[in-house]
Amino acid sequence: MLLIWNLPFSKAQDYRLHSGFMYHFTKYIEWPAAKKTGDFVIGVVGNAPISDALNAMAASKTVGTQKIVIKKFSNVSSVSDCQILFLSNDSAKEVDEAATKSKSKNYLLVTESSGLAKKGSCINFIIVDGKLKFELSKNAVKDAGLKVSSELLGLAIVI
Repeated sequence: MLLIWNLPFSKAQDYRLHSGFMYHFTKYIEWPAAKKTGDFVIGVVGNAPISDALNAMAASKTVGTQKIVIKKFSNVSSVSDCQILFLSNDSAKEVDEAATKSKSKNYLLVTESSGLAKKGSCINFIIVDGKLKFELSKNAVKDAGLKVSSELLGLAIVI
């Protein structure tokens, strides 16, 4: 059961919530077979405090039998293989390049800036009535070669 989906948002805990959401996404997204071996890599582009929260989560969690590894990238062009790519607010201008790259690299593109789900992001975090929610673009997920469960679709604001 997904209990974190309706927790109230506060600045003090926002990136712990983001990382919790991202971990739960791994249970409801299906990656191609080639992405199910080796480490499960979550890439972060830009300067966002989410890296600390993701590292804390990765220290105690796995995705199936895959160890979670967090990698920081200075920009989208330097992104190597990963299963999830998070673009921080300061890197939002790179969403077009990241969305294009996700089609050939099969990664879930996750953002946190208004309107990015309509610009190619698979999942975009938003605040609704003081709570952290997420938009999900079915087209972007499909274009990235991923499959999303109906349970996740039921929790998302589908774009």
